[in-house]
Amino acid sequence: MASKFKISVHRNDDNLHLKLAGDFDGTSANQLLNLLKENNCGIKRVFIHTSSLKQIHPIGRDVFHKSFDAMSGQHISLLFTGDSAVQLAPEGNTLL
Repeated sequence: MASKFKISVHRNDDNLHLKLAGDFDGTSANQLLNLLKENNCGIKRVFIHTSSLKQIHPIGRDVFHKSFDAMSGQHISLLFTGDSAVQLAPEGNTLL
């Protein structure tokens, strides 16, 4: 279990901003996925800010990618920002 993982949430208009902080493991991936499912109403774009992530564990990335593939029928654009964007973003998503 990742210690001190946190997601800060900010919503404006049809954008949702999620700032990830700490270590990203399987539990963290599930937290992120649940938050995406719970907050998808009226959202067109989700910005996932990764600059505050310390470490991305392979299991966390794998859990996120596999579960994200199952949710990909939703018409929401995921935009990944920050130093860890390349490591976390599923293939085909936008990196800023």
